[in-house]
Order: sequence, then structure tokens, then C-alpha cells
Amino acid sequence: MLITFVAVYLLITIGIGLLAARRVHNAKDYLVAGRSLPLYMNVATVFATWFGAETVLAVSATFAMDGLSGIPGDPFGATAALMLAALLFARLFYRLNLLTIGDFYKKRYGRTVEVFTSLAIALSYLGWSAAQMTALGLVIQVLSGGALELNQAILIGASVVLIYTLFGGMWSVAFTDLFQTVIIVIGLSLVAGLVAQMAGGFDVVWSHAVEAGKLNLVPPEADGAAILALLAAFLTVAFGSVPQQDVFQRMTSAKDEKTAVRGTVIGALAYFMFAFIPIFIAYAALVMDPSLSALFGDEDGRVVQRILPDLVLSKMPMWAQVMFFGALLSAILSTASGTLLAPTATFTENVIKPFAPHLNDKQFLLLLRVVLVCFTLGVLVFALNSRSTMYEMVLNAYKVTLVAAFVPLFAGAFWKRANTQGALASIVLGLTAWITAEFTAADALIPPQLVGFAFSLLGMLLGTLAPSVIKPAGHSIAAAIAAEERAAARHAHH
Repeated sequence: MLITFVAVYLLITIGIGLLAARRVHNAKDYLVAGRSLPLYMNVATVFATWFGAETVLAVSATFAMDGLSGIPGDPFGATAALMLAALLFARLFYRLNLLTIGDFYKKRYGRTVEVFTSLAIALSYLGWSAAQMTALGLVIQVLSGGALELNQAILIGASVVLIYTLFGGMWSVAFTDLFQTVIIVIGLSLVAGLVAQMAGGFDVVWSHAVEAGKLNLVPPEADGAAILALLAAFLTVAFGSVPQQDVFQRMTSAKDEKTAVRGTVIGALAYFMFAFIPIFIAYAALVMDPSLSALFGDEDGRVVQRILPDLVLSKMPMWAQVMFFGALLSAILSTASGTLLAPTATFTENVIKPFAPHLNDKQFLLLLRVVLVCFTLGVLVFALNSRSTMYEMVLNAYKVTLVAAFVPLFAGAFWKRANTQGALASIVLGLTAWITAEFTAADALIPPQLVGFAFSLLGMLLGTLAPSVIKPAGHSIAAAIAAEERAAARHAHH
């Protein structure tokens, strides 16, 4: 019965995605849903896209092993990133009338910076997208009763996500996100209530976690190196995920800039609060069945993520199994579709299109779909060969944008003197320092991504203030907004 439910659910999701695809008439519809989403849909896209496989399976399992000190990046850093994006950048992005986040770098710094940052952003999605595909495969494998190998299940799951994202783009993402958000909230809430009863009550689980030291943000025995590692993990997600196309797409798909800000803030708060439900379920599972801790020692880091699926299948009634796996599949599918579409948009618009400027809208839409298929294949190669947990995959993904894209974004938005030379110096020094540190001093006191971030800041300062060797390109923020307002006025006049 359960596998039948899953098959029906996947078919319904594909159907919703394909129906939504009827709204796609041009590239703007495909990438930002025509900038027409109302508040409730905007909230759903922010929440559902971030509430993914790593939240339900990996973050919860990591908490069960290491407590709050093991998860500074998610949900703490992830929530901070959404709040920063909403309060600092949502109105600016909306007024600039951008199609992708790479367009910001083009307007502010010129073509060269646009291509470099967009490449970094697109490549950073390999890890996050692979995490979702791994999770989808894990669920399908568990439900198959071992009839499928994990890699076979990953291929099946990726095919489902690709089908509806390929045709409907952001419209399909928005409508499936709305449907999946409802399933996530109802399903996990009901399962949490049942698990609390089975474990002896919420108070029992809470007391167990307190006694085990799981609720300490910083372990009492932590030294300077441990604290720096916690800070690095937090900043990697809090700053590194701000210059990301999926965050940008959700904000700028709103019907107006006020909705963009409100929707992202509400979605962020909802995400933070609800992220603790799977954490509670996973720890309650450990309280109920301490033998599950044996999964912590497996050489394949992905195995520990089976704590929740194994508990649900072995201990819970059929209705709870249906609700849990419905919520889990919703969380995975909503994030997976977004993490395929976002890098596709950035790579196509900001890396390929500058070298093929004469594409008409129909040709560009076709190119987007071709790139989507190619990126999905690249993600599959990554997912099939990785042995990391999903939490580790996501954390590693954001290191790239932390050292290469955040400083040029922030400086371009809030420092008038920031220029092309400074942005290029920031990118080159940040990436070089980070990669060098990863290969030569990965276990040093200061984590490699913090070294790269520091050099990225230094590069922006020195490059901007030094005598100009590289000719400035792009425009100031004020000039770019004024140009968009003039273009909008001409369009309205005609």
C-alpha cells in the first residue's frame, strides 16, 4: 500500500507541474513566474524550497549525533541568510528588474565579473542538488524494501524531478511548492505528535536531550579551534547562500517589492520554527530505540540519514507512514526542482548568453531546457559518487559563494566606490586563498573558508582603493535604477 501511495503521489506532483507549465510563454515566465506570485505563494516557495532533504534527514540525524553544536549552518545560518536577503537585497533586486542574480554583477561591474561570479554560483549548486537527489533515492530505496540499490533509486527520483521542472520552470516550482508545503506541515506535525506519545511525552525527550548536552550551542569543552569551526559553518551558510539564484528567484517572483520582502521574511521564520520538528522526531526516535545510534559509525556517511525512515517503517502505523513519507517526498521534491532550475538560469543567462547575444526569446527558452538536462546529468554524477551526508554536501556548496560572490554583492550594493577592479581582486584572492588552504592546511586553527572570506574582503578593499589598472565597467546602483525606471516609463508610454 505504501509504495502505491508513493507512486500516486509522484504522479500527482508531475501532473501539477505539467499543468502549471501551461503558463510558460517566455523566459520571464520560466525563470521568475512572470513576477506575479501573491504573498501566500511567495511564502510557500521560500519555505518549501529551503525545507529540503537535508532539513528532514541530515540535520535531524546530525543533531542526534552532535546536538545543536553540530548544526550551526542549518537552520541557524540558513534562516539568517533568508533574513539578510529579504531585508538588505529584496527591494534592490526588484527595482533593478533583474532576471538572474548574475545580472546584478553585470550591471554593477560589467561582463567579466558577471561571468566569473555566475560560474561560481552555478557550480556551488552541484552539492546542494546532489544532496536532494541522494535523499530522493534513499527514500525510494527504503520503500522498495531493498529491491533497488541506492544509485538505481537516485536515477528514478532524478527523472521525476526533471520531467516537471523541464517543462514548467518557476511556474511548476511555485505550484508544486504550494501543494508540497501543505503536505509537509500536516504530515510532520501529525508524526511528531505520535512520536512524542511513543517516547513517553515531550518532557521525556526534552529532559533526555538536556542531560546528554544536546542543547548546548557551544560545547563546554570547546576550545578556540572548535568555536572558529562553529563560526565558519554558520557564516558559510548565512553569507554564502545570500548570492544564490534560488533565493533571488523566490524574492523576485513576487507580484511587487513589498510582497518580496514580506514573503521572504515570513518564509524564513516559518522555516526556522518548523525545522525543529524533524529534529525532535529524530531525537525521540533515538530515545525510543537507542540501537539506532549504531548507524553513526557507518563508513558511508549517508547511512545515518536512515534514522527517521527506519523508525517510521518499523514502529509506526500505516497512516503515520503515509503522512511521513508524503511530507518527506514533498520536502525533497520542492527543493530539488528549485536547485536544478536556479543554476540553469544563472549559467544560461550570464555565462552562455553573453557569447550568443542575438538569441530570440524562443531560442533562449530552448537553451534553458537543454542546460537544465545537462546540469541534471552533472548532479547525478556527483550524487552517485559522493559518500558525504546531505548536510556536509550543502555546507561544502556554500563555501564557493562565500569566498567568491558575497563580498562583491554586498560591496556593490552598499559601497559607492566599489568597482570592477575590486570585484575581480575579491574573486581571485578569495578563491585562491580558500583552495590553497583546503589543500595545504585543511585542519588549521582557522577554517579554509574563513581564510578565503578574509582574502575576499581584502581583495575588494585593495582592488578598489588602488590606482586603476582595470578599466571600470558597469554602473552605480543609483544609475542602474534610474535606467530601469526610464525603460519602464518608455514601455508604459508605448
